[in-house]
Amino acid sequence: MNAVENVRQALQAADHADSIAEFPAGTHSAADAAAAVGCSVAQIAKSIVFRSGENVVLVIASGVNRIDRKKVSAATGLTVKTADPSWVEAKTGFAVGGVSPIGHTCPVTTIIDADLLLHDPLWAAAGSPIHAFRTTADKLIAMTDGLAADVRQD
Repeated sequence: MNAVENVRQALQAADHADSIAEFPAGTHSAADAAAAVGCSVAQIAKSIVFRSGENVVLVIASGVNRIDRKKVSAATGLTVKTADPSWVEAKTGFAVGGVSPIGHTCPVTTIIDADLLLHDPLWAAAGSPIHAFRTTADKLIAMTDGLAADVRQD
């Protein structure tokens, strides 16, 4: 099964509508994604993967924010470092540029940027750099079991 289908199955398992859309121009960056879907950059739920040893720590952030690694460590109680692309793909099943907040191939600790939750609807990567899905802040929290925290770089 491919990464997009993993996301589709995760949406179905969460009783979420299949809102995956394909954007051939690509959604590599938050700005690209916002332009493709027709929303503000702040409504893009970008996935940033950190590692703590062999454990995955996923931050789902507003597309306009940069993330403070020290705040992520404080929120999780874990020492985290930026994960390299090959590790991200090996652990999550998603290549960088298409990392979804759901449908991972391993357990993840999820932190959601508190700023992101101020926006509705939200758009997130759906397993590839040309796929995204539409959701709400409440559904994102429910699907990811994520902890909302201030992790934005000041």
